[in-house]
Amino acid sequence: MSDDLEYEPKVADVYRPVARRTAKARTLTEIRSLARSHTRTAINVLVGIMRSNDATPAARVSAANAILDRGWGKVAQPIENGEDGLLELVHRIERIIVHPEKSGVSESGADV
Repeated sequence: MSDDLEYEPKVADVYRPVARRTAKARTLTEIRSLARSHTRTAINVLVGIMRSNDATPAARVSAANAILDRGWGKVAQPIENGEDGLLELVHRIERIIVHPEKSGVSESGADV
């Protein structure tokens, strides 16, 4: 190839992490937007399955649950732990101060 056709990348072309994150976020936003644009059709399909006498009972229940979940949200599931049914969360923060002369290692690197 001739020298005048070679491309020498600039710093901005080689390292652009912010642009990549923006492009990824934009892609996710576009996917969500596209999916949301089909909401009415999807709900109509679910309603059609739910009302269909030809659909299996499992398919009808699944469609009905999907409709309810989207309209009213999923029911919060309680978390139980222990005999009384309450969940006990224990957080422990420990601070250890190490003195260089008492760290257990001598200056030569051997254990004391």
